[in-house]
Amino acid sequence: MATAAKNQIMSAAEREARLQLAACYRIFDHMGWSEMIYNHITLRVPDEENAFLINPFGLLYSEVTASSLVKIDIDGHVLDGSPYPVNRAGFTQHSVFHRHLPDAHCIIHTHTTATMAVSATREGLRPTNFYAAAFAGRIAYHDFEGVTIRPEEGERLIAHLGQRRIMMLRNHGTLVMAKTLPHAFMTQWSLQRACEIQVATGAAGTPIEISEDVIAIHQRDIGGVQLPVGPGVPDFEAMVRKIDRIDPSWRD
Repeated sequence: MATAAKNQIMSAAEREARLQLAACYRIFDHMGWSEMIYNHITLRVPDEENAFLINPFGLLYSEVTASSLVKIDIDGHVLDGSPYPVNRAGFTQHSVFHRHLPDAHCIIHTHTTATMAVSATREGLRPTNFYAAAFAGRIAYHDFEGVTIRPEEGERLIAHLGQRRIMMLRNHGTLVMAKTLPHAFMTQWSLQRACEIQVATGAAGTPIEISEDVIAIHQRDIGGVQLPVGPGVPDFEAMVRKIDRIDPSWRD
């Protein structure tokens, strides 16, 4: 797929970021986490202030490639000459976090069935399973205000997020942020599993909530596992190998 990004000289760091993000879009499609041409995963461009990559509006996740990703700044200006438009809702929401949160290098927003279902319940995510217990006390909540296209909502999103980096957008979906894409991916995978199991548990019977004492032990022990390559890296690399075997065109 020919785009302006192919014809411009880019740094090795940007090229690597494009490959990583394109792979992530294809992984999301493979996992069934895509929402047709909607939702977004964004990634800061290393060594470039206020520049981040986002999916071109109009392409399915299965069509996203490294060169078709659009590089924009936090004011919405296209920086790489891309012919593709950018979804206004995606830009409005993600630019707020990229602008105000220096540690939010990767931001994931999804509308998966399980996460939307849990976000639409009064209780939100409850500590009723292995994965959910790891998120206890780590999730922020933001009430639904309609499609996210009004800049003034950004102030409330930042205020409600606080020091947390995972948010349930009530009646809407989820936001996950992290310092690296693999870390954000693994957080999203775990959150998705937690929500899927909560929905299934509700259908099966009366959920049993895990006690606060056990949650503290669980989070302590999980937090004590330090991977030398960084959180989520082995998991993400394993999924990259899988999609490479399925269709390596994301590298284009």
